[in-house]
Amino acid sequence: MIYLDHAATTPLDPTVLKAMEPYLTEQFGNPSQLYSLGRKARDAVEQARETIAGILNCTPSEIIFTSGGTESCNSAIFGIVTGTMRPHIITTPIEHSSILEPLKKLEKEAYQIDYLNVNEFGEVNLDHLSELIDPTRTAMVSVIYGNNEIGTTQNISSIAQICKEANIPLHTDACQAPGLLNIDVQELGVDAMSLNASKIYGPKGIGLLYLKEGTPFEPQILGGGQENNQRSGTENVAAIVGFAKALELAAQSTHKNKIAGLRDHAIKRLTTEIEGCTLNGHPLKRLAGNINISIDGIEGESILLRLDQKDIYVSTGSACASQSASPSHVLDAIGKTKNEAHSSLRITLGRSTTLEEIDQAIEVVKETVEEIRIII
Repeated sequence: MIYLDHAATTPLDPTVLKAMEPYLTEQFGNPSQLYSLGRKARDAVEQARETIAGILNCTPSEIIFTSGGTESCNSAIFGIVTGTMRPHIITTPIEHSSILEPLKKLEKEAYQIDYLNVNEFGEVNLDHLSELIDPTRTAMVSVIYGNNEIGTTQNISSIAQICKEANIPLHTDACQAPGLLNIDVQELGVDAMSLNASKIYGPKGIGLLYLKEGTPFEPQILGGGQENNQRSGTENVAAIVGFAKALELAAQSTHKNKIAGLRDHAIKRLTTEIEGCTLNGHPLKRLAGNINISIDGIEGESILLRLDQKDIYVSTGSACASQSASPSHVLDAIGKTKNEAHSSLRITLGRSTTLEEIDQAIEVVKETVEEIRIII
């Protein structure tokens, strides 16, 4: 098996599983209970919160655990918008669907949504942000840090400075960032940030929302008042412990340069050895493990299915949109045609990816393209 879809999800790190195991078996207490079994669970949750706060450079009370990246992004949008009670929101057309879909809902409720201009690489136009932002009307700005489809990264600290000058909260979807980009919230200057454990060799079904103290926010899940009254529901203790361990390992990781080197090697081979193969996204300002290409005249899905038959796993875009027949909204936003979007393939590398795996996968892609072109 050659797994090249790490942007969709990653395997659980054995060290993470080991940290989780006690809370999946004998330490199963509800952290809201006062007896010793519950207190031990509570201690585990709070220790994990402190560990994560140290990595993000924030206070533990600014960490809200959620069920994953989607809930974190949804909560940021709905929570901050209802907290500020302002009618205007600024985002980009290349956001993850967990941002765009809540905004579509708000637009139906008479909110004004403005989408920042992006160039052919997916970079945000900062001048456009300065033009759109309104200190009296804008509720929030939300800009993805590292794009999950095309890999382009944004200058979040510069965006944050513009927002700070207007006193407008900035949220960033940073689910692809840990281990690859700086996630120090003080240095970035963000007011809210979403993370997801399953992208960093942690368990599925757990995420977090960093929410800077003082940021207007209305809780979206009500009940028992867990997570400092910001997100009710019994905490998933084992997953929270696993998340903290995974984030800790990501912060210590030394794999970034190796992964980037493999990425560059793959991009060079694909774009020079396959006629009509072009790179999507920024050639330099991109996530270390992201390769997004379009191959002229070839359906990306056709390649994906043929690679699947040979136990090589890649993607045609965001995992959350893989059931849709529509072309990628991200590729559309950066000016790609429908044919170019339909011919796209996303290959994302991870810690265990080897040069041999990359070269083997490329050879299969080349053979597959030749076979398809002969047929058509």
